[in-house]
Amino acid sequence: MAMRACYVTGTDTGIGKSFASAALLHALRARGGRAVGMKPVASGCEATAEGLRNEDALLLQQASDPMPPYADVNPYALANPLAPELAAADAGVTLALPPITHAYARLAAIADTVVVEGVGGWAAPLTASLDQVDLVRALELPVVMVVGLRLGCISHARLTARAIEADGVRLIGWIANDIDPAMARMDDNFAILQRVLPAPCWGRLPHAPGAAAREIARHLSPAI
Repeated sequence: MAMRACYVTGTDTGIGKSFASAALLHALRARGGRAVGMKPVASGCEATAEGLRNEDALLLQQASDPMPPYADVNPYALANPLAPELAAADAGVTLALPPITHAYARLAAIADTVVVEGVGGWAAPLTASLDQVDLVRALELPVVMVVGLRLGCISHARLTARAIEADGVRLIGWIANDIDPAMARMDDNFAILQRVLPAPCWGRLPHAPGAAAREIARHLSPAI
């Protein structure tokens, strides 16, 4: 199987990128391939005996096969739950591309597919001089967008898709996530998204608190 990869972004923060990325890893592994996850920059990490650890990065590590070292999954682990630029400044850390690209190369060497999860929404910067698109270009990754189904998601999804394409990056698919079960006309909103977004839908994740990513993976059909 040829090595493939994608970068998972979202319409905003808190819309389930990590859970969708973990489910995507399980869906890819179900095909018989080796798939590993990566969260290059993670803020809001907790101190452990092994060092700073991020809940989302651990989720991706556990969904990976083979299971990679945490340091490769999450090269930049930042303690404060803030925007990366602020969390890095608080930690006295300067975010740079080389540690990320080197970790990515090690992951790519052991897997058929690497799923790289971004931070927040597409336009959230990594530093004052480094945007997520710079990382995506450096790794030569196509993008998958997670859309949290809630009021306003149609505009957010269209604007994000346009921004991705305006940056000269290829949007290869999107994943819907039912994050607000009380949303009015959710199915109708999903149908509109299917019509207006310029990439195919890879699946729709149900609202299932407590469900494991492995169980939810059956709702995805990734075109990668």
